Amino acid sequence: MGSDISLWFDALLNFCALFGIALVLSAVYLVIYVLLTAHNEIKLIRRNNISASVALSLSLVGFSMPLASSFVHSSTILECVAWGLVALVVQIVVYWIVRLIIPNLSQRIAANELAAALFLGAASVAAGLVNASAMAISTS
Repeated sequence: MGSDISLWFDALLNFCALFGIALVLSAVYLVIYVLLTAHNEIKLIRRNNISASVALSLSLVGFSMPLASSFVHSSTILECVAWGLVALVVQIVVYWIVRLIIPNLSQRIAANELAAALFLGAASVAAGLVNASAMAISTS
């Protein structure tokens, strides 16, 4: 019985550590992403801009999938952090690629045009899914 409690407590500590890392990396991601985009998503969301909310939310999902995959497939916390940074870079690259496809992307999102936001969001989720899958293969 004592070893069961000890195992549970160890698992709880690991959960807290990984959850804390996820919160910090997600906050870092959001700050960097908002600073690097040509529009201020937070400011737009505060003004009830649905397009900004959709684009930012889906990019966060795209970032979170590989982060979650790193928790499953990595052997150390440092490795999880490194993969989280890779996921951050991938999402920034996706934003810039979508800007090449839709040159006025930020203006369209700021104007609350949902089509542009959904395209960016879908690209972010797709990249996150591929990133998470590729990570699983590379850490096996």
